Order: sequence, then C-alpha cells, then structure tokens
Amino acid sequence: MSVSSRLPLPKVPFWAQILLGLVLGVLLGWAARSWDVAWLVTTLDKVGSIFVQLLKLAVAPLVFFAILVSITNLRKVNNAARLAARTLLWFMATSLIAVAIGLTIGLVTNPGAGTGLTPEDGARPESAGSWIDFLTGIVPTDVITPFTELNVLQIVFMAAVAGIAALKLGERAQPILALSESVLELLQKALWWVIRLAPIGTLGLIGNAIASYGWDLIGKYATFTADVYIGCALVMFGVYPLLLSVAAKVNPLQFFRGAWPAIQLAFVSRSSVGTMPLTQKVTERLGVPREYASFSVPFGATTKMDGCAAIYPALAAIFIAEIFGVQLGIADYLLIVFVSVIGSAATAGLTGATVMLTLTLSTLGLPLEGVGLLLAIDPILDMMRTATNVAGQAAVPVIVAAREKLLDHEAYDSAHASPIDDEPAGAPSREPQPAAAAV
Repeated sequence: MSVSSRLPLPKVPFWAQILLGLVLGVLLGWAARSWDVAWLVTTLDKVGSIFVQLLKLAVAPLVFFAILVSITNLRKVNNAARLAARTLLWFMATSLIAVAIGLTIGLVTNPGAGTGLTPEDGARPESAGSWIDFLTGIVPTDVITPFTELNVLQIVFMAAVAGIAALKLGERAQPILALSESVLELLQKALWWVIRLAPIGTLGLIGNAIASYGWDLIGKYATFTADVYIGCALVMFGVYPLLLSVAAKVNPLQFFRGAWPAIQLAFVSRSSVGTMPLTQKVTERLGVPREYASFSVPFGATTKMDGCAAIYPALAAIFIAEIFGVQLGIADYLLIVFVSVIGSAATAGLTGATVMLTLTLSTLGLPLEGVGLLLAIDPILDMMRTATNVAGQAAVPVIVAAREKLLDHEAYDSAHASPIDDEPAGAPSREPQPAAAAV
C-alpha cells in the first residue's frame, strides 16, 4: 500500500485556497516589479485576464435566464409583489445610507487636496453615461446587440418582459420555462467550474495589479483609496450587521460566516454578476427560501451596488471637484444622493463603475476628464467596491425574508463557510419549499 493511499491529503477549504492565491499573487507581483521580470508580468496579466474573460463569457445568457426564471418562479411564493416591493425598498434604503456615508467621509477628509494632481492629468472617457442615454438605453433596438455588446441593463429589460409574458401565458409557456430552467442550470454548472479556478485567478489578478501599479501609484491617491476602503468597510461591517441585528433580529457574525465565500470571490473577481451563482448559494444556505433567493439575488446583482454606485461616486465627485476647483453646494450633494439611489442599475454588475461615475459627473456638470484621474487606481478600488456590493446583495434578502417570516432560522444558524465544495445552487426548484408559503 502506498503512503498516499494510507495518508490522504487534507482537503484545503476554499477560503484558504483564495488566501493562498492572494499571498502568492502579492509576492510574485512584487518580485516581477522589483526585478523587472517581463515574462512574469505578462504571465500574471494573462492568467488574470483569462479568468475574468471566463466569468464574462457566461454573463449575458446567465443574466437573461436568471431574471426570466426568477420572475416566473415568484408565482410559487405568496405575496410575490409585496416581496419584490420590499426588496426594492431595502435596496434603496441601504443605498441611501451608503451614499450618506460616502459624502460624509469625503467632506471630512477632502480626498483631492494635496495630491499634486491637476486637471491636465485627466482624460475624457471614450463613452459617458447620461440620463437620456440611461433612460433610452433601457430598451434595445434589436435582440442580438445587447448580448454581443454585453449591455446588461437591456438584457435585464428583455428578460423581465419575457418573464412577465410567460406568467401571463400560464401553462402554455411551461415548455419554454422548463427549457429556461435547464439552460440556467447548465450555465451555472459551467460557471461553477470557473469559480473553482478563483484561487488561480486571484493569483493572476492581484499579482498583475502589484506588478503594474506597485505601491507608488497609491501614494498620490492615498486619501481617496483609504476613503473608499473605509466607507465600504463601514457599510459592510457596520451598516449591514446593524440592520441584520435590529431589522432581521439575527446574529450578524453568522451572516459573515455563511456569506464570506461569495464576498471574497467578489473581492478578487470584481464582478457581481460573475459571483451571482455563489451569492445565491450562500443566501440559500443562510435560510432564504430558494424561490425568493432566485429572484432577489439576480435582481440585486444587476441593481444593488452600494460600493460602485453609492460610496464610490460620492467620494469621486468630491475628489474631482477639488482637483478642478469646483465648489459643490447642498443641491449638488442632493443630486449625488438622487443619482446613487435611482441610477445604480447603470453599473450593471460588471467590473468597474465608469458608467455610474460619468452619469454622476454629467448630472453635476463636472468635467468628464476627471474620470481619467481615477482609471489607473480603479482595479484596486473595484475589489473592495464589489465585495461590498455582494455583501449587500446577500444581506438584503436575509433581512426581507426574516421580516416576512420566511427565513429558516435553523439553516441560518448552521450555515458554514465553505459551500464551494458542494454543487451550485442551480435553478430554482420546481416545487415550492414550505417556508416560501409563509406570510
């Protein structure tokens, strides 16, 4: 008998694999930058890029079928309209709190002061968001372009229309629904294989960030970077636990124990939509009924962006205004709040928040060249922003489910931290769970 058969290798938890990838990435990135190892920089860049490309590959069909199936499966839940409305209200309420925190931090710290940056350092982005583009861009001109150009907002619109139409057709739409659920399961299974590559993707993404930007870049943006991380940390580890404790009356520490795999994957992947299958899985593990989780999580992955659409644009607007010497008033701050609460769907759950930032700047009348000032530091900021997004996308369904008497408290209290070792959440079950029928 071989030694390996008598002494099986211990199973390394997923969080430990991610942490190992993070540490190795930092070390390799530092080595590549310190000794100017070009081939290592290229390798780290390719490894990280391929991982992100694999995540994005499934985004368009995943969003379409997830939204379609989630809307049709709400018919299995009593008071579905009330649940949807409560979910939206909690999304907006937490976004309001997040943008208030962002504005407060920005006003206290003045992140644009003393950076040495000037308006000449900025560059106008290739594309910019505006309210006209946002409103008219919801409706696609054809059914193909949104998928080829990855316009998630238009994909959500088409999926919502298809889901509502299927509900109206009733039994006649059952063959389409069965096919949609099967396709969704297939997509989530394939994406699950990609998620299991996250430790390797982490190594490449973090390593390339360190090798490309180093620590020197952060120096000019030290205050702004710290503001974004502190603001996101206050929301993730302050606001959400407080709401879970007061509004949902559950143990917030247990929430992080169950949701942590999704939060850490979001941190390294920088994609709420790419993390969506894992977010739904941990949300279900926390006791949220599958029929409701299959609606609230995809909905949140495309609209619930406290990091990218609330904290970040608030701080960025103050930062850019200070660089360009523009004085913001009370009306401007109220506009920032309005854009953050109403326009968060423009971020669409993809890496980066440029569209939301340009939407905010154009609303305030600030120079769009200010976007160029933040592009270099964006990957470092986006990790924390996306982690905050995903934490909120899991926390709100728990809060709503608890307040509506749908939460399985026994499942919540027993949720563990390594759901990656099991099968993905998959499409919603064909039969409603008993908890979903409660009111």
